[in-house]
Amino acid sequence: MPAEHSTPPGPARDHVPEMFDRISCTYDRANAVLSLGCDRAWRQRLAEMVPPGAARVLDLATGTCDVLLTLARRRGTRLAVGADLSAGMLRRGCCKVAVARHADRCGLVRADATRLGFADGAFDAVTMAFGIRNVTDTLGALREIRRVLRPGGRALILEFSLPKNVLLRAGYLLYFRHILPRVGGLVSGEAGAYRYLNRTVETFPYGRAFCALLAEAGFSAPRAVPLTFGIAAIYEAVRPENG
Repeated sequence: MPAEHSTPPGPARDHVPEMFDRISCTYDRANAVLSLGCDRAWRQRLAEMVPPGAARVLDLATGTCDVLLTLARRRGTRLAVGADLSAGMLRRGCCKVAVARHADRCGLVRADATRLGFADGAFDAVTMAFGIRNVTDTLGALREIRRVLRPGGRALILEFSLPKNVLLRAGYLLYFRHILPRVGGLVSGEAGAYRYLNRTVETFPYGRAFCALLAEAGFSAPRAVPLTFGIAAIYEAVRPENG
């Protein structure tokens, strides 16, 4: 779905890792406050959608490793790798992994989602929570996800979207444009990071438009699963067996 005519221009993404370095210490607390706790439920749902037979999983934009640790606790998981470009976020995640059960199944690596250093077909499933709109080359990142998936492997991408209901969308945009940056700034000390958040959400393709990008990247059967009245969605797609 195209963005509204009043949508602000998309922000530059060149300094995203440094921005996340600065908010890494307050990231989890800010998420819980700003989403009223919904982000945890969304991440849990993302992990639950990973197929039971997926023994090797990759979590991109792993951040502080909430999704990664949920994946590591799954029965059948033998290896859970988390990748992120932000060194600060990875340090926070490393602390969580060190004290977690099943930490022996986890690995962390600093990596760019558009240039992953993994072999073709290395993973049975790839997840990504609130990271795809931050990459500099969305289509390139999706193609790279497809490359590191085995044929038949599953991609699961959690991202914000915009509600279809007109009144709900108006209230959501009011919150995102005017309230969220102020509250996020108070919690984190980095209001700019949360102004960036609302601009990326409003300008990023979602729903059918993002499913079309998944198809263009070579995935089959892309679909969107709306969450919480459509303010977020999980996109699911499969690397074709013959592709």
